[in-house]
Amino acid sequence: MIPLSYYLTLSAILFSIGVYGVISRRNPIRILMAIEIMINAANINLAAFSAYTLDISGQVLVTFSIAIAAAEAAIGLAIFLAIYRMYGNVDIEKINFMRW
Repeated sequence: MIPLSYYLTLSAILFSIGVYGVISRRNPIRILMAIEIMINAANINLAAFSAYTLDISGQVLVTFSIAIAAAEAAIGLAIFLAIYRMYGNVDIEKINFMRW
């Protein structure tokens, strides 16, 4: 059996990659992908602790989290598609029409 520390290390690495992707990118599609990587890192933690404690509730929560992440990605892509159709640009730094 693989030790719990390996899963936690993998999850920490994935979460760090996701944080770097959110901070360093300006393309909203890449930012959404980085957020998905961070969500998947949290899912790995949940599944690992669920398997370690022999409790299925963490795996059920992972299933719901995957469904919510899919909905979040679909809504985010739809919003960015609408912004592109209205303004012809989806660069995060150039779009400031939501500010007061």
